[in-house]
Formats: sequence, structure tokens, C-alpha cells
Amino acid sequence: MKYHSIAIDGPAASGKSTVAKELAKKLDYIYIDTGAMYRATTYKALSIGVDLSNPYAYSFLDTTEFVFKFGELFMDGVNMTVLNRRKEVSDNVSLVASHVPVRNKLVMLQQNIAKQNNVVMDGRDIGTVVLKNADVKYFMVASVEVRAERRLEELKKYGTNFTLHELMDDIKRRDDYDSSREYNPLKQANDAILIDTSEISIKEAVALIYNKFKSKLKGESYNGN
Repeated sequence: MKYHSIAIDGPAASGKSTVAKELAKKLDYIYIDTGAMYRATTYKALSIGVDLSNPYAYSFLDTTEFVFKFGELFMDGVNMTVLNRRKEVSDNVSLVASHVPVRNKLVMLQQNIAKQNNVVMDGRDIGTVVLKNADVKYFMVASVEVRAERRLEELKKYGTNFTLHELMDDIKRRDDYDSSREYNPLKQANDAILIDTSEISIKEAVALIYNKFKSKLKGESYNGN
């Protein structure tokens, strides 16, 4: 059986996770939030007290279970939705995600999921590294202010306290960190389509990608693939 995949990349709070989750629901595919995996790894590292700056301190990943159910990540059986949004996780996730051993391990897990399921996967290196042969690829952007406003609304649901200014600073810092890291930096794949969600709604972005993907699958069936 041939499985299909959609890759959606972009910086923090660009709308990619919301779009990917809605798209997966519409297609009845599994939604893989790779950013949640890095956040959960950061949370666990903080919880067990490892040296976050040591790239080789993450051997616990060898026995850590990641499962996506109902569009949410469960790590070792625990729903990480709220825990992943803690400030100490946000402050350290870019550092953790920059470590080569961490990225190699999580990329392998992500690729294994995609080999066995139809997936919509979002992150920062999906189209360039994780799913180089995805059926369609998108790179989503938005202004820093729009992204901070979205993140503020999202975090209110979890009872976390941030100001708009703090979130804008955090987003700028993460953009710089993710784009400048030496290994698998955030960048648009050559064959990815750019979408600016400052200009269109999440609903419009979902419809755009859905229609493009369905057209591609229809073309494949005509070609006998």
C-alpha cells in the first residue's frame, strides 16, 4: 500500500500546526506535530535534570514512547498538550532541538510513522529533511506581531501568563536560533509553496492545501500510479 504525506514547515506560531491539524482531520490522516516531540523531549530533560547543553545527555529517548492520538501527543502515556506550553519548555526547546543526536533520533521516529501511515506533518525541517519526497510541501509564514497575537490567544487556554511583548521577543529569538543553527536549519524547501497566513485565514489555507493535494492524487490515479 502506498501511503501519502503532506509536509508543512514554518517558524513558530505561523499557523502551521492549526492548519496541519485541521487538514489531517479533513483527510482522515494522522497529524504529526514534530515541534511537540521536541517540546516533550525538553520537558522530560528538565524533569529528570539532565544537562540541556550536552548533546549526548538525551539517551532517555531510546526508551521514550511517542504516540499521536486525536491530534495530540502522548509521551510515555501522558498527554503533553498543557505540559509542553510551560515557560521553561519554551525557553529551552530551541537549544534542545539544535542537538544533532536529538534531531537524528526524532527524525528517525517521524520517518517511521510516515512509512506506515498517511500523515500531515508540520515542523521546521519536514520538507527539507524528514519527508523529502512528500506529495506536497508548504512553507507558512506570518508577521511577528500576528504570530505573537495567535500564540497569546492559544496560551490563554492553558492558563499560562505571557505578555504580547514577551511573546514577540521569544518568537524573534526562536526564529534567529532555528534559522541559524548549523544542522537542519529552518528554511523553505526548493519545491515548497509559500503561504503567508498574515494575508489569508486558517480556513482558507486549509482549503488551498486540501484542493492542491486532492488534485495531485487525482492526477496520479489518471496516470495509473
